[in-house]
Order: sequence, then structure tokens, then C-alpha cells
Amino acid sequence: MTDSFPYDGLLLAGVDEVGRGPLAGDVVAAAVILDQQRPVDGLADSKKLSAHRREKIFSEIISSVSCYSLGRANIAEIDELNILQATLLAMSRAVDGLSIRPEFVVVDGNRCPDWSWASQAIVKGDTKVPAISAASIVAKVTRDKEMRALDQVYPGYGFAAHKGYGTRQHLMALKHLGPCPVHRRSFRPVAELLPDDE
Repeated sequence: MTDSFPYDGLLLAGVDEVGRGPLAGDVVAAAVILDQQRPVDGLADSKKLSAHRREKIFSEIISSVSCYSLGRANIAEIDELNILQATLLAMSRAVDGLSIRPEFVVVDGNRCPDWSWASQAIVKGDTKVPAISAASIVAKVTRDKEMRALDQVYPGYGFAAHKGYGTRQHLMALKHLGPCPVHRRSFRPVAELLPDDE
């Protein structure tokens, strides 16, 4: 991976999100500005790392970066705006929350939010740009922890295991238990189980 893109030499923030696909929970974005004097070893796309490895690198990121920030869109915002717009909102909130103002922002994917930051979207950026890789790990570890906590509040759905994604286990639990307050009502597998008057 390399930061040698057109923004080489600029104070760079990397942005990534987790949670577009699940049927439950918030979508969580992270923005990270790495400290070039304190590189973090092992940065990679969070999905390609084991949970144990992600947790270890997460701790290293938090202790060594120049700054980081989390942003989110909650279930009500996802249902009101749609998941794409909610994701872009979470990304904007993450960057706006940085304690250091970046000179350039790189975003994983093919679209940047409609914002004032000088920025570029990079497809598979979490495998190409260390700052985006760090953001993907921070967002993933944060959201996974939240879903494990929700598993304690709403037992029976298996949130700790599947993190809200539409696995066979989750879909079976949905049909048996019905949607709970953290399910996204605008997503079809959930919407199909709602009462007609909801």
C-alpha cells in the first residue's frame, strides 16, 4: 500500500464505513489521520483480518495515530434517508469530528459525500491507502463491539455472531421473534415482517 497519490505530502485523512449491508444496527464510519512518524504495522482491509488481529491492530492505531473520529447514522436515519445517503452522512460526521483539519480526504469506494473537503474516492482504497485501511479497522472493531452489546439487550437474534447481516440464522430468528427496535424497517426482509399499520 502507498500514500503516493496526487495528494502525496498533504495532511491526509482516510475514511471508511462498516454496516451498509446488515439488517440491524447503525452504519459506522471512521476517519483517521496517521502519524507518519509512528507507522502502524499490518494495516489491511479489515475484512481480510481475523477478529483477534483486528483488535490488536485497532489498539495500535488508537495509540499511535495523529487523530481519529467516528461518525454514524442511526437506524431511524437509515430508514428515512436510505442506506447510501445515511452512509455518506456518517462519513461526513466522521471527518467533521476530527480534531485536526485534514488537507485532503480519501474515501473508500466510488463516491464521496457532498462536502467542502478536497477529496477523492478510491475503489478498494482499504487495500491501497494505509489511512483508509486504518479507518476500516477502527470502524469494523467499533461496530462489532456495539453489535455484541446489542446481543445482550436483544437476545435470540444472534447479533454477536452475524453482526446484523442477513444470515440464515438471523432470518430464521427474525421470522420467529419478529423485528426488534434495532432492525432497519426499510430493508425488505424486515419490512416483510412488519404489521400492515407500521
